[in-house]
Amino acid sequence: MWASRAQTRIFNDNTFKLGLFGMNCSGGLSLTRAPERWDASWEHNVAAARLADEAGLEFLLPIGRWHGYKGETDTQGTTFETLTWACGLLASTREITTFGTLHVAFINPVFAAKQIVTADHIGRGRFGLNVVSGWNPLEFGSFGADLRDHDDRYAYSGEWLEVARKIWTETEPFDHDGRFFKLKGVLGKPKPWWGSHPIIVSAGNSPTGRAFAAANADCLFTTIPDLETVGPKIADFRAMATDGRRRNMFASAHLMARPTRKEALDYHHYIVHEMGDWEAAEYAANLRGDRIAPHLKANASLKERLISGAGFPVIGSYDDVVDTFVKLSAAGVDGLACGMINYIDDFRHIAEGILPRMERAGLRRPKPVAADR
Repeated sequence: MWASRAQTRIFNDNTFKLGLFGMNCSGGLSLTRAPERWDASWEHNVAAARLADEAGLEFLLPIGRWHGYKGETDTQGTTFETLTWACGLLASTREITTFGTLHVAFINPVFAAKQIVTADHIGRGRFGLNVVSGWNPLEFGSFGADLRDHDDRYAYSGEWLEVARKIWTETEPFDHDGRFFKLKGVLGKPKPWWGSHPIIVSAGNSPTGRAFAAANADCLFTTIPDLETVGPKIADFRAMATDGRRRNMFASAHLMARPTRKEALDYHHYIVHEMGDWEAAEYAANLRGDRIAPHLKANASLKERLISGAGFPVIGSYDDVVDTFVKLSAAGVDGLACGMINYIDDFRHIAEGILPRMERAGLRRPKPVAADR
């Protein structure tokens, strides 16, 4: 039995952690028409979660999404709500940490704080919270919520978290008189498992987003444009933290691994150039607005990346993949949240090909015997 949150798997001493990303969404991360594309049924989510749990992966991270990417596939048009999804998977697994991804602008912190505690008790301290300030005007419109200016969204998220943390720690009713929330007599019971707050990650790429994560989160979840710039980006992020506590840095990736490089490149060509949903890629590039530089929106390589899986592409043989992980680790990345074309069918490439090589490279230790819970 774990004695504290710090003993759960997400806090293990593996140099490079791995998780599955986006499997709560139809199609996962990829805008492809390939028939093997991810079918995000509940049964498939549970099966993939158990594979990851048994293999020793550290976490499962869902995408909070309310509108898909249209086209023929409408990837992420069908999704499971992430806090409920996390509860189900925490009850179906033993050791893996499962996150809920929460658009804080869409839900009151008093209500959400209790949902989070409930999930944390179901998982006995294995729940994590991914705080999202949001960007998609369609989703804000669906909720009748104001899409505030960029920096104001993070100010709102900061106060939201302040309220949630008070609920998790205060033992007497309290009032909150802030800029965004006016609350009276707030009290929440029970408290989180072990009386410590769940691990908190925050997704952000802008200077404001990274500063918010440094001040409020345990980990920054960000994108990697290329290997050359990731090191300075991480160093800048960690320098923002003023409390002396090291912040972890996770990134999103699309993993396409095969025994040989040719097999991986051939499969990538099939997914993108033979079966790609280019209409959805065009829509996705335009929807992201000023999040993508204008000259990149018309760039075919950007749309290829969106079709393949949007995150940092890790495509190649098992040895190629682990070599990339070694370089990312050297640059300061602590782990990757990986999307795949099919999280069940493709998982054998992680279990049989990648994890043993990561152990030999010193990125991971052999999976320990399951904890007695």
